[in-house]
Amino acid sequence: MTTHRLIVRIGAILLGAIPGQLKAQTDADGIMMGKNLFCGGIMTATSSWNQYWEGTLLRSNANLGSVKTTMIGPMGSWGVTKQLNLIFSLPYVQTRATAGTLTGLNGFQDFSLTAKYRLYRLKKNISTFSVFGIAGISTPVQDYVKDLLPVSIGLGSRNLTMRAMLDYQYSNFFVTASGSYIARSNIFIDRTAYYTTRMIYSNEVAMPDATYSNFRMGFRNKEIVAEAVADVWTTLGGFDITKNNMPFPSNQMNQTRIGINGKYEPTRWKGISLTAAFYQTINGRNMGKASFAQAGFFYIFNFSKKQGKTISLSPR
Repeated sequence: MTTHRLIVRIGAILLGAIPGQLKAQTDADGIMMGKNLFCGGIMTATSSWNQYWEGTLLRSNANLGSVKTTMIGPMGSWGVTKQLNLIFSLPYVQTRATAGTLTGLNGFQDFSLTAKYRLYRLKKNISTFSVFGIAGISTPVQDYVKDLLPVSIGLGSRNLTMRAMLDYQYSNFFVTASGSYIARSNIFIDRTAYYTTRMIYSNEVAMPDATYSNFRMGFRNKEIVAEAVADVWTTLGGFDITKNNMPFPSNQMNQTRIGINGKYEPTRWKGISLTAAFYQTINGRNMGKASFAQAGFFYIFNFSKKQGKTISLSPR
């Protein structure tokens, strides 16, 4: 494999390292499922980039063209109680480069399970303030290749995510802010020695932990959610890709994105929920400057004994 092909392998982190970016609007906002409601469906997403940051230097590589990653997979959220939701996802990922000879990969990536608990809720007139605690785990479902970025479908670590979130809604307008800490396990690669800032004779790689912060604001009612979003992923450690050298899963990988999210639950088609989003990476370190889009179709099933109750993902 040539140096040019190796040097930009970091782009797949957009689908492998950042938690929650492929989920429906459930684990990073102030929306809760009602008790005994299950929202299940299919989410699809795509990302593409033709420039990347080598350390802090933004550059391109004609030997790769554009690196494209697509995802499709089942996702769902179950209202255990009015205060507790369980959320799961299992994406199938496919990667490819539009130039050169680097062959893309595909397969199921990581299964994730998240518990979202509303710790506190204060409602006064037309305003509501809520505090959430969120914990999630993710783990690979198969032994996919981890050290072949940007066509690796993931990084292969087992992750534990802890998040605190605040949500304030006044009438139909809201702001939501959250911060996460992601603890990542070591991974094992298909070689017995590798170089970071020193030579290591092992196939085990120590993965640095990370933080993730998210801010969103917009309009939200029982039928429509429209919001602007900004998020930041920061790796707590790692090292930069050096000039004309090979990138590595434990590189320091940072990115800042801005985007928009939308959700539509038509009242005349009770139970249907449609979602869409678009994000653009505006700053990074050892990352691809990617455009990211996703769409989803979901149906809300009511398993409560009171079948006549309103079916909605809106705050309660």
